[in-house]
Amino acid sequence: MKLFDVYPLYDVEPVKAYDSTVIDKNGVEYLDLYGGHAVISIGHAHPHYVKRVQEQVAQIGFYSNAVHNGLQTQLATKLGTLSGFEDYQLFLCNSGAEANENALKLASFYTKKSRVIAFDNGFHGRTSAAVAATDNPAINAPLNQQQAVTFLPLNDVAQLESELAKGDVCAVIIEPIQGVGGLDEGTTEFFKALEQLCKQYKAMLILDEVQSGFGRTGLFFGHQHHGITPDIISIAKGMGNGFPVGGVMIAPHIEPSYGMLGTTFGGNHLACVATLAVLEVLEAENLIDNARLTGAYFQEQANQLPGVQKIKGRGLMLGIEFGEEVGALRKKLIYDAHIFTGGAKNKNVLRILPPLTIGKPEIDQFINALSTILVAENV
Repeated sequence: MKLFDVYPLYDVEPVKAYDSTVIDKNGVEYLDLYGGHAVISIGHAHPHYVKRVQEQVAQIGFYSNAVHNGLQTQLATKLGTLSGFEDYQLFLCNSGAEANENALKLASFYTKKSRVIAFDNGFHGRTSAAVAATDNPAINAPLNQQQAVTFLPLNDVAQLESELAKGDVCAVIIEPIQGVGGLDEGTTEFFKALEQLCKQYKAMLILDEVQSGFGRTGLFFGHQHHGITPDIISIAKGMGNGFPVGGVMIAPHIEPSYGMLGTTFGGNHLACVATLAVLEVLEAENLIDNARLTGAYFQEQANQLPGVQKIKGRGLMLGIEFGEEVGALRKKLIYDAHIFTGGAKNKNVLRILPPLTIGKPEIDQFINALSTILVAENV
C-alpha cells in the first residue's frame, strides 16, 4: 500500500526536536518558526510536558466517556481559570475541525435554525459543516455544498445585519485573526457590532480560536483584544502541544442533554494530561506575556526589512506581506537558512507561528537570514 498523495512535501524529514529546534534525519538543525501549523505552543519536548505524558501513559492512557475521568474536570477548571471563562462548559474532542463541527451542530440544536454566516478567506476545517464554512471551493465537495452557508466580507456591518435580519441564521463563525487566509482580522468596532447583532437576531456567535487560542496572540484568546463574549469558542492546535486534542467552550445559557454531542477518543486521559501540562507551562513560564513582548519585537525588526509591505497579526501569530508571492522565499529559508515558516491562501504572506517559548535571539537569527536572502534577490 502507498500513501494517498494529498500533501506537497518539502524534502525534509524531522526525527527529533527540542524547544524551537527541529533536527532532520541527516542531523541538520532547523529553527522552527511555524510550529507545525501553530500546534507547538510550549516548545518541542518540553521537560514538564514529557514527564506528565510519560507518567500518565504508564497509569492509564484511555478509557471511554462512559465512565468518570477526573482529569477532564481538572482540565475544565484550569482552563476556565486561566482563560477567564470559569462559568463556561467544556466538551472535549480530537481536532480543530471536529471542534468547529460540534460548535456549529450545537448552535443549530440551540436555535433550531440551519444557515451559517462565515467570512471571505476564512478557514474552519475539512469536515462536513466546517469545510462548508471554509472559503475554499477546491476542498468543498458537492456533499459539503448542501450546507447553507453565506460568506461575507470582514468589517461590513450593513451586509451582516441584512443577512441576520432574514431570521434563519443559527450561527456566525469567525476567526479573531484569519490563519490560513492570511492574517486579516476584523476591527474592534466590527466585532462589537457582530456580538450585538447576534444577540438581536438570536444567532450563536462562534469564535474559532483553534489557531489563535492558548496565548498565541498575547492574550489567552484572540477575541479578548476586542472585549467581546462569544456564545461558543472552539479550541485545538496549541492546546495539546502536538497531542491530538480539541474542544468546545460553551456559554452557560446553552443547556446540554444526553447524546447531544459525543466522541470516542475526545477527552481521553493522555489528551487531558497533555493539555494540563500546556496550561501549567503557559502559567509558570509567563508564555502569554512572552508572546506579546516577543511578537512586538518581531514586528519592530521585520518592518525594517526590504520589500515588506505590511506586518499582520498579533503576538506570535504573525504574517509578513510582500508585493509578490513568497513560495520561492520559503524554499530558500528552509533549504539555505534552515528555517521553517508558513504560507497562506494569500500567496504574498509569509506566516510566522513559532513556539511561545521563542526569544529575541531566534528572532534575530530569522531576521538576519531573511534580510540576506532579500538583499541578494534585489542585487
